[in-house]
Amino acid sequence: MNSLLCSFLNGLHTVIWIYTIIMLIYAVLSWIPDLRGRWSDAIGMLVEPVLAPVRRIIPPMMGLDLSFLVVIVLLQLVDGVIGRYAFNACYL
Repeated sequence: MNSLLCSFLNGLHTVIWIYTIIMLIYAVLSWIPDLRGRWSDAIGMLVEPVLAPVRRIIPPMMGLDLSFLVVIVLLQLVDGVIGRYAFNACYL
């Protein structure tokens, strides 16, 4: 049971880490339009459904989209909680 929980928490940590990297790539694509291509549409399909609800709460101000930062901070907070729980459950 404990090893299953540890595997799940480690997998969740990996998913959050990969999604954070995807979001960072999406941010770079928004700053450098020359890098965009068909592949950037796939990244947009992964990121935009998460950013859209946050944008409804916090609309872009003066051309600055804060929804990206809010989602990144929330992901890091969740990852920190998962990391602490995983450490306590798996290593202590």
